[in-house]
Amino acid sequence: MAHPETAALPTLAQIEAAASVVYREFPPTPQYRWALLSERLGTDCWVKHENHTPVGAFKIRGGLTYFHELARQGELPKEVVSATRGNHGQSIGWAARAHGVGCTIVVPRGNSAEKNAAMRALGVQLIEHGDDFTESADYARQLAAERGALMVPSFHMDLVRGVATYWWEFLRAVPDLEVAYVPIGLGSGACAAIVARQALNHPVRIVGVVSAHARTYADSIAAGRVVEAAVSTRLADGMAVRRADERALELLARHLDHVVAVTDEEVAASMRALYEDTHNLAEGAGAAAFAAALQERSQLAGRRVGVVVTGANVDASLMSAVLNEG
Repeated sequence: MAHPETAALPTLAQIEAAASVVYREFPPTPQYRWALLSERLGTDCWVKHENHTPVGAFKIRGGLTYFHELARQGELPKEVVSATRGNHGQSIGWAARAHGVGCTIVVPRGNSAEKNAAMRALGVQLIEHGDDFTESADYARQLAAERGALMVPSFHMDLVRGVATYWWEFLRAVPDLEVAYVPIGLGSGACAAIVARQALNHPVRIVGVVSAHARTYADSIAAGRVVEAAVSTRLADGMAVRRADERALELLARHLDHVVAVTDEEVAASMRALYEDTHNLAEGAGAAAFAAALQERSQLAGRRVGVVVTGANVDASLMSAVLNEG
């Protein structure tokens, strides 16, 4: 049986309405066909630059849409609580500040220092708890219940609807895109790609990308149910999810063309390639889409390929190490 949140996908009109909310804060992000990346991939390669938003990642679109819907329904709380490895937390922090709502974010111990600093700069109260994102999310739910605050999940159809605005931009800008690669963290980005494709009736094939060191979605899709998988990635923190979301899993299993798993070594090589060929910074998850395209290079000849740099929020020390490894 379809979950009520995924049974009816957002319509084109609803995505366009979300875009009008997003554009109050920043304009559409660019997409370019990069010549050097295309040479490296051996075919036309278009890049959607979600690293060019005010928080350096795509998530802000979802946060803005989610809070707009709360305000529209007269349901803005005094405080929200959520969990993140960084980009979702910046999104919720930004939107909460804009609406005058208190915001507490739980991150795992050892989280990115620079992402933590960025969240605090938005007025977020930051709590470090747990050894991975799943433990942090479980604690955030407990904390929200204790405080009587609203727990903002990392997967919700209002978040997905907002994120779908970047895929709506991308698919309209490059209407003959044939294959698109999108990383899977908890699933909002990949589900948004599906939502936009369905709303536009676009024929693009959507390929999901997981970290080879965080395989919950790959394993869950193969098994037909949620399967937890240990997380050991050192680079792709935005994809470091141990337990798939059941609602996201249902949508992805039905609509993804297939799933590719990329290693940290492949992600590092992609981070270097994106920097060398475009001089854009990509965090680990942000480079995963191009890493997957490179892995499948032999199958892509003659096709118009789209990848997204979902975020640029990588600590300077880590980026330096990745570049020096090359």
